[in-house]
Amino acid sequence: MTTSTTPSTVTLDSAPLEAREWWRDAAVYQIYPRSFADSNGDGIGDLPGITSRVPYLEALGVDAVWLSPFYPSALADGGYDVDDFRDVDPRLGTLADFDRMVAALEAASIRCIVDIVPNHTSDRHEWFRKALASPRGSAARERYIFRDGLGANGELPPADWTSAFGGPAWEPVGDGQWYFHHFAREQPDLNWSNREVRDDFLRTLRFWADRGVAGFRVDVAHGLAKSLPQTLPTEAELAAMPKDGTHPLWDRDDVHDIYAEWRQVFDEYTPARTAVAEAWVAADRRARYASAEGLGQAFNFDLLEASFDAAQFRSVIEFNLALAAQSGSSSTWVFSNHDVVRHATRYGLPSGGDLREQGAAWLRSGGDEPVLDRALGLRRARAATLLELALPGSAYLYQGEELGLHEVADIPADERQDPAFFRNPGVDVGRDGCRVPLPWATSGPSFGFGSGPAHLPQPAWFAESSVEAEEGDPDSTLHLYRRALATRHELVERADAAAGLTWLETGRDDVLAFERPGGWVSVTVFGDDAYDLPDGEVIVASTPVDGRRLPGAATAWVRR
Repeated sequence: MTTSTTPSTVTLDSAPLEAREWWRDAAVYQIYPRSFADSNGDGIGDLPGITSRVPYLEALGVDAVWLSPFYPSALADGGYDVDDFRDVDPRLGTLADFDRMVAALEAASIRCIVDIVPNHTSDRHEWFRKALASPRGSAARERYIFRDGLGANGELPPADWTSAFGGPAWEPVGDGQWYFHHFAREQPDLNWSNREVRDDFLRTLRFWADRGVAGFRVDVAHGLAKSLPQTLPTEAELAAMPKDGTHPLWDRDDVHDIYAEWRQVFDEYTPARTAVAEAWVAADRRARYASAEGLGQAFNFDLLEASFDAAQFRSVIEFNLALAAQSGSSSTWVFSNHDVVRHATRYGLPSGGDLREQGAAWLRSGGDEPVLDRALGLRRARAATLLELALPGSAYLYQGEELGLHEVADIPADERQDPAFFRNPGVDVGRDGCRVPLPWATSGPSFGFGSGPAHLPQPAWFAESSVEAEEGDPDSTLHLYRRALATRHELVERADAAAGLTWLETGRDDVLAFERPGGWVSVTVFGDDAYDLPDGEVIVASTPVDGRRLPGAATAWVRR
């Protein structure tokens, strides 16, 4: 194994480690609160449940948790339909419970990131109720996007647009006007050209920052700024428009004026608060969201969308490290979250084609077709995650992946909750399969999630993947994550801060290897054949290593 002769060394922020922002190298664990831990037996996870599991999170070794929405909500979209941005859903707890949770996390040296949903409110939000009760042209309606309908009496929608969840994107209110909702009809879009909307969200940011929140995950960050012409384009015309900063709905250049205001709020605090954008934009447009003048980071979903393939992984890694250097940020690596099929399952489906579409097809079949190789999928997922944790930047982990959980495909139709399932029958099964409550014990009505049944059904095989079962197996995925995260902390702390990597030649197209500062190497075999590791101490491996031979579909870290 030799140093690559191709352009291979990427160097990022070289500030001393203690002076660098914590989020640059953080391992962040996403919690979907309703499915993490239930403290009162009502079948719904809650904030006291999270507090009770802080010792588990501390033992896992994460630097921060990101909480998906926990605000008051009718759950038309899993909590992303928010009734009040500055309160807690009573089913999940109280603001006092939130404060106790943050204090417990801080005592364990774990920071708290919260999900905010600035693109829209719920239709039960006080503002929207006032808008419906107010006449057209009123200040209350100016907070949202209302338009007169077409036809003699406004009985036709202003445009033929389709919402992200299926069905029309314009909803009538009975007086000839219609409101725009890119997502569910229960999620009316806010008008971010309205000064009152912008000022109120600044108050929301301060409200949570004052309670100890270290950062924010910004939902649909590329969708806030909109500019709708008097005559609206058709759906076909809208789809054909370039997304170059001028699109009426998406990734407009003026969205960054909003985030510049947010940055001023973040910088009022010591340490400064931060944010990460969920922005599904072209890669060359992502850097601006992650700039120091903006949110600070932006999610990179490129690995999530890549096949388990060495060339694809290297291309994604090189491109995103260069992008991070361009923005002055650090990259964010992610394989699973609350919106996609778990990567242990994606990697167990036949190779070739779009992995996300394959996962969707597999879900539509109830998990029957194509045939899932569960063992191979988990083996590849373990290898991929160990590679992820070796990369410069922050790693975002989704609850349950540390247990090697697969997607749950066979949820009965009458027990599903995702609105996408009901709005697109036979087309979109929805996201419930990755949101099934976690198994903590090998038995019980909800495998230790709570004292009663869980809000989504759990399969029998959860017993063998539970925390209790994996605690007793030193080779389990849970123990692998703990070892990897602990070793990662040690290696990052020992590094002399030039947080880059150098690619190494491996002599094989299906093997990737790179060296990190401090003299340690990550090697991943994507194919089936074993590979001879370089000399040194194997400090972590995704599967047992026999001598120097790293098996196929495996990753090892070697200290040279």
